[in-house]
Amino acid sequence: MIENAWLIPVLPAAAFLIIGAFTMMKRELPEGGGPIALLGVGGGFVVSIGVVLDVLGGKVELPYHATASWFVSPPYTFTVGIFIDRLTALMLIVVGLVATLVVVYSHSYMREEGLGRRRYYAEICLFVSSMLALVIADNYLEVFITWELVGLCSYLLIGYWYKKPEAATAAKKAFLVTRIGDILFLIGIIILLATFKTFDFTTLFSMTVPADQTPILTIAMLCIFGGAVGKSAQFPLHVWLPDAMEGPTTVSALIHAATMVKAGVYLVARSYPLFTQAPDALMWVAIIGGFTAFLAASMALVAYDIKRVLAYSTVSQLAYMFLGLGAGAALVGTTVAAEGWTTSQFHLMNHAFFKALLFLGAGSVIHAVHTNDMREMGGLRKFMPVTAITFLLASLSIAGIPPLSGFWSKDELLATVFLATSHPTYGTTFLILYVLGVLTALMTAFYMFRLYFMTFEGKHRGATHVAHHPGEHHGTPHESPLKMTGPLLVLAVLAVGSGLWAVSTGGFASTFHVGEAEHHSAGFGEILAETFASPLTYVSIVAGVGGILLAYLVYSKGSIDPDHVKRTWGAPFHLVLTKKYYMDDLYGAFANRVVLGAAAVIDWFDEHVIDAVVNGISTTGQSGSESARKQTSGNVQDYAAWMIGGLVVLFMFVIYIVPRLPRGGL
Repeated sequence: MIENAWLIPVLPAAAFLIIGAFTMMKRELPEGGGPIALLGVGGGFVVSIGVVLDVLGGKVELPYHATASWFVSPPYTFTVGIFIDRLTALMLIVVGLVATLVVVYSHSYMREEGLGRRRYYAEICLFVSSMLALVIADNYLEVFITWELVGLCSYLLIGYWYKKPEAATAAKKAFLVTRIGDILFLIGIIILLATFKTFDFTTLFSMTVPADQTPILTIAMLCIFGGAVGKSAQFPLHVWLPDAMEGPTTVSALIHAATMVKAGVYLVARSYPLFTQAPDALMWVAIIGGFTAFLAASMALVAYDIKRVLAYSTVSQLAYMFLGLGAGAALVGTTVAAEGWTTSQFHLMNHAFFKALLFLGAGSVIHAVHTNDMREMGGLRKFMPVTAITFLLASLSIAGIPPLSGFWSKDELLATVFLATSHPTYGTTFLILYVLGVLTALMTAFYMFRLYFMTFEGKHRGATHVAHHPGEHHGTPHESPLKMTGPLLVLAVLAVGSGLWAVSTGGFASTFHVGEAEHHSAGFGEILAETFASPLTYVSIVAGVGGILLAYLVYSKGSIDPDHVKRTWGAPFHLVLTKKYYMDDLYGAFANRVVLGAAAVIDWFDEHVIDAVVNGISTTGQSGSESARKQTSGNVQDYAAWMIGGLVVLFMFVIYIVPRLPRGGL
């Protein structure tokens, strides 16, 4: 099956072309093209399963690499190809499964969009195809091209309701902010090409970089990480992701769980063989990750938009993954050197399942109450039991409560960061990052259960009767149809069981790993004993339980009045958090004063210097030609005078200038 891996991105791309062709011909499609999208995306997932079985079954030698010459530009030869290893297999499962469930869910969620669904399904198919092509790419140039396609699709999908000003603005913001990272990414791979003469993964990952080239490699890897910062919405380029919630909720689920933001984490994980040879760059990965995790979690504490809470959560959880990857900088050369990579990818997999469940659950709620504001919800559990139960399971998972999936990966990740505190140089830095990680776990549990209690428990605070269209009456909030609750149930099973599956089969590292598997595999009992014998495990559990208990006291039992806290000692903190640390204001001030100021100076220079020179030349030429035109008067005496004057000038030149010219020089 692995020989047919090229079909994985081609099938959704074919669905995109078919739906796009029908749309351009203004021909109708069954359910707006939903079945075709499902065939394309689902077909790609089926082929992915076959490829993953080949990889995990040991039927092929890894990495599998098939390549073909693309074009030659001496001294470089550029290729296009497929690169499949265990990381690729993991991403194929995550992207294919979540995307297929999102398309199924969309059949019901986007039903009211009418003919607009054709554009939606076409863009979804192109989005999934681009991400799958990125995952199997065998060189950085191929990755960059598909990376840009992913960015284009996210722009189109975030601005799906483009007639709504907020959606159009959010799409432009996402596109422009991520371009900053993309430029850095491009610079990074150009440095790699100039230094090592290739974009090819196999060549780059197999080499040992000489010591004198380590500084230039560090710069290249920092630039590549800059691309990941933009795509995965890490500080200081995190500002686009919360606003991206203006797109359909299904798009949010796909972006947050399987495609756009995961691409940044994948890029760093894919480049790990190079990052480990530039540990200073990897240290910055850890620092940015640890700081962003705390920053984003704190902003989620005060948000009332259900999707924005989840968006901040995504930024924070992705930052955890970067923190885990960065911890590898301190573990290089030790017997647990692969822990950073493994734990971050373990969390990536679990996060994809429970975050897709959370977003689709939020979509189910919005579909029922037609508002994103949690202050207008409450008591929905009795109206929407399937949505409520699955949402609760996902919340427990992300809060790190055992034995759900989030517990295993988050616990391992924090334990890896704590291991890195033993580093002789960076030990203190990793200790600070570990503390930030534990505080983030506490805040994560608190804001997720703040969301759960405000949405599903207590009394319903919204309108009793909810209409889907003006003049339409649908009665009280109700459970979503099977096409929406079905994907929720599938994802709930994964949110509960993916961690246990990994542990019961010898640990995540026994299946998806870097290096030799036998160095990582362990028995179920051994892993359980090791996990629960460690005091660090109980630190994680206490953080999760503590956050849930605090949210219960505030938003369910009412023992603590949040309004009183906001009015008194908590007022300054609440203001800073609601203002999102004034980051949007800083970017606005930078754009208005620095960018527009520089643009004004350039405009003045263009108008008063460039235009003056160009217009001066034009005016002089025009004046000269006008003067010359006046000499063609038709008067023979004037022509005779000009001829005599010319002869005089010629004689003067021959008599006085020519004798003084150097001889023999020519």
